[in-house]
Amino acid sequence: MAALMEPESFLEPIETASRDELQALQLERLKWSLQHAYDNVPRYKAKFDAAGVHPSDLETLADLAKFPFTTKQDLRDAYPFDMFAVPRDQVSRIHASSGTTGKPTVVGYTANDIETWANLVARSIRAAGGKPGDIVHVAYGYGLFTGGLGAHYGAEKLGCTVIPMSGGQTEKQVQLIRDFKPRIIMVTPSYMLNIIEEFERQGLDPRDSSLEIGIFGAEPWTNAMREEIERRAGIDAVDIYGLSEVMGPGVANECVETKDGPVIWEDHFYPEIIDPETGEVMPDGEPGELVFTSLTKEALPIVRYRTRDLTRLLAPTARSMRRIDKITGRSDDMLIIRGVNVFPTQIEEIICKQKGLAPHYLIELTREGNLDHVALTVERGHDFDDHSTEDETLSNLQQHIKSYIGISTKITLSAVGTLERSLGKAKHVIDRRLHRG
Repeated sequence: MAALMEPESFLEPIETASRDELQALQLERLKWSLQHAYDNVPRYKAKFDAAGVHPSDLETLADLAKFPFTTKQDLRDAYPFDMFAVPRDQVSRIHASSGTTGKPTVVGYTANDIETWANLVARSIRAAGGKPGDIVHVAYGYGLFTGGLGAHYGAEKLGCTVIPMSGGQTEKQVQLIRDFKPRIIMVTPSYMLNIIEEFERQGLDPRDSSLEIGIFGAEPWTNAMREEIERRAGIDAVDIYGLSEVMGPGVANECVETKDGPVIWEDHFYPEIIDPETGEVMPDGEPGELVFTSLTKEALPIVRYRTRDLTRLLAPTARSMRRIDKITGRSDDMLIIRGVNVFPTQIEEIICKQKGLAPHYLIELTREGNLDHVALTVERGHDFDDHSTEDETLSNLQQHIKSYIGISTKITLSAVGTLERSLGKAKHVIDRRLHRG
């Protein structure tokens, strides 16, 4: 791989600070953020008062557990601007979720918030191996989605040259990569696979392109998919994490020298892991749902926001701040199939390990009588040997899914390129059951 370990002299002092120094800064900023939310957001004041807590009750970081959670529904109920903590004329920019499952969640940024965001994305790109002067091809969507503009401002802040390509037009993506010769691409991992396939469709080897680093986020992806992308594209594939309600991309990012999980920029975001059922705070290393409290946001302070992402907190390695493990799924998109808890990423990981299959798949759930049925469509890979191996390949896949996950599946093998390709976040599940278990 092309990216080299970053000299420590390029890091910000906080990235190598002691845990004591970091926690002292967190406590100071957390006290400010809670007071800011309480004083300026009536909904937070009402939630705190109902829970019998006041910002002055926070004396240690552990005291944060006394405060109520914030959910996506809270933000929807506040649509459009009722969660803002500054007057509307101090809001420099607005982003919003797609709102496919209800009212969109609206987030606002002051000029200082935009500056903080840009600095953290710049820090993230640097952690991935980027440097001033690099050309960055941004294929995240632009617009109300935070991905495109978040990546764009951060790359410019680092001193990079930005290609604001956005998503779609895959043939043009390949053309611009060939002509402009970017060193870095920022895109969803599923769409990166589309770009790789377009190179190959044109008879080109993606490993011969100028790309050296891919910064991938906006959807869960497995280490098996990382290996697939790195092998086929000849790049370092690094994970960026974020969500619009907390800031956007750049809440956390992997370091290229370790690739052992995104480092949370804990000087701006305080993480907790909770039991999704009870809300109890779990110790580091234990799996659960990721919760964030903002420490520096002005327009939209967020207190104990339930991300629904399932992961665990890991000890610091390349930086002084803790890491998150790969997102294994979401507590709100977990599938319950005949009493078994299943995440699409578990199936994806098994598919990626199966020789001859592409990392594209579709899970279709139906219910016949009282029983759930799972139909899985997978796609041939370019390295699929011949027709004689089809039965063996599907049989092996069925056995592995049954053995590792505990569900039975009916599997169909489709031709190369037949499954719908995603221009953004991949959709892998169609649930046709009338009643969810």
